[in-house]
Amino acid sequence: MKIKSLLIAMMAICLTMGFTSCKDDKDDPIENNYTIYQKAVTQTVKSQKKSDKVILLVAFGSTWEQAYNAFDATVDAYKKAFPGYDVFLSFSSAICINRAAAGENVDPRNFYAPPFWLNAFAEAEYMEIVVQSLQVIPGEEYTRVINYIKDFANNSNGDISDKYLSIVDLKLGVPLLQDAESDVNLVASELNKLYSKQASEGVVAFMGHGNPDSYDTYKANIRYTQLEEALQQFNQNYFVGTVDMIGNFKTNVYARMLAAGITSGKVYCHPLMSIDGDHGHNDMAGDDDDNWDGAKFTPNDEGEVEDTSWKMYFHHMGYECNNSTMIEKGLLELPTIRQVWMNHTKDAINGEPLDFYHSKNPE
Repeated sequence: MKIKSLLIAMMAICLTMGFTSCKDDKDDPIENNYTIYQKAVTQTVKSQKKSDKVILLVAFGSTWEQAYNAFDATVDAYKKAFPGYDVFLSFSSAICINRAAAGENVDPRNFYAPPFWLNAFAEAEYMEIVVQSLQVIPGEEYTRVINYIKDFANNSNGDISDKYLSIVDLKLGVPLLQDAESDVNLVASELNKLYSKQASEGVVAFMGHGNPDSYDTYKANIRYTQLEEALQQFNQNYFVGTVDMIGNFKTNVYARMLAAGITSGKVYCHPLMSIDGDHGHNDMAGDDDDNWDGAKFTPNDEGEVEDTSWKMYFHHMGYECNNSTMIEKGLLELPTIRQVWMNHTKDAINGEPLDFYHSKNPE
């Protein structure tokens, strides 16, 4: 079992990073898998190449059909909005890639990691490569996107022509909430246009992902607080919490609701994630309430109530929160929100080629 676990771990590294260390022994089955994956992506790019410019959409990933539909619709929307570009989609999560290939929840599909696509683009000799992050905040996962581009531009595997790298234009589209003012205010305005009716009837609680303090890259968690503040300029019934940001769990959202005098009524819940996947279906809208003992919840050391969904938590806290108040849509399913990502892509295309020696990080 230990050997099997080690092989799986090494394969995951190959999938996400494409390290040359995974290719040292040509008789190693991991080398064969790496080669198979690269050949599959290269063939896909070769067969679908129509332009000398390409956009790579990079999502964390999912294993839910609703999420796949959202990704497919996003690719189609990009193809329509950017007719001079070929468009492809990549997953950055090795777990999601492996589970998607295994057919967890839905029929098997292959979503390869960004390094495979970038290598294929080089072989196809695209003259402009635009990598668009589909992350919500400029945090840990966005950093991985930046590093994929850096490794490619610095020819970390040593198998790309230096001449090609000297002439290709590399560009990076930033996450949804990159800018603390313009992006946050625009997204708040568009969300209010969509959900002002629900906010007039009760609380609208958006559930983001967030990162633990130790992984709060660039202090990006602040975007959730800023978005709540921007939304509350329209209606005090808007709240934004997360599943993984200390101090902003559902229990903290509840405390802010009580402080605002909201002790009863409807609570609508909505994923603040690019797709409605595992977190949306389970952490938000699931029926899990194992932590409820019939009278109270027991928070963990960080103040979160584990093993209980947002739906069940607010239900037990005395609110009208049930299946009818779950708004199960990812942000990519909302055209006006998806357009914000597309605006970032346009800005990247119209901007200067990426200075890959420096991270394109938020200020």
